[in-house]
Amino acid sequence: MGKEIILNCLKNYGFLLGLLIFFSAINNAVAIAESKQTKEATEKSTAEATEKSTARQVVRDFQLKLLDVMKKGTILGFQGSYSQLEPAIVKSHDLTKIVRIVVGKEWNILSEKQKTTLNDVFNRLSISAYAFNFKEYSGESFEYQSEDKTARGGIIVHTLLKLPKDKDVKLDYMLKKKGESWRIINIIANGVSDLALKRSEYTSILKRDGFEALIAKINEKIDNYAKR
Repeated sequence: MGKEIILNCLKNYGFLLGLLIFFSAINNAVAIAESKQTKEATEKSTAEATEKSTARQVVRDFQLKLLDVMKKGTILGFQGSYSQLEPAIVKSHDLTKIVRIVVGKEWNILSEKQKTTLNDVFNRLSISAYAFNFKEYSGESFEYQSEDKTARGGIIVHTLLKLPKDKDVKLDYMLKKKGESWRIINIIANGVSDLALKRSEYTSILKRDGFEALIAKINEKIDNYAKR
């Protein structure tokens, strides 16, 4: 009798132990699944944050360089400002993409030599325009506002150019990925797109007067900036 009781107890103990092992396995599986989901969510969140901060950092670094050159503008002069801004602009802007957007469908009918020439003069124009427009410092500063993703995978970084003696200028930087880096492809000042303005002007000259007339016009602007 005593032996049977002991055997029954052992059987019940084995059954209970089996149940404990079973539920423990289920709990471990659930915990692993939840941990994996949490990790994936964290990685996604971190990736999105890094993506945004990278685009923001490109704009921030460029604006800091602008301020630095402005503060030394009277000493540097046009050529000095041009030399200091050139690497910063080349690094932060996708100038090749910008010029292709600016000339639109006309790009496809240009020869390789013409494309190279246009890229070269447009790069010099872009740098010259910055060197001319940001030549002096009188207390200006840039202020970050916010960021938005675009439908086509870009990011718009909203900032303000704060002017001590005038109204602030709203500057929205549109960036797209080029390889692993974010690059500026358009700047919208108080709602006016620099890309749209240039496209309207350049395509009009190309269609009406031809390629050489466009190059001459751009070189004329470069010369005028250099005479500051």
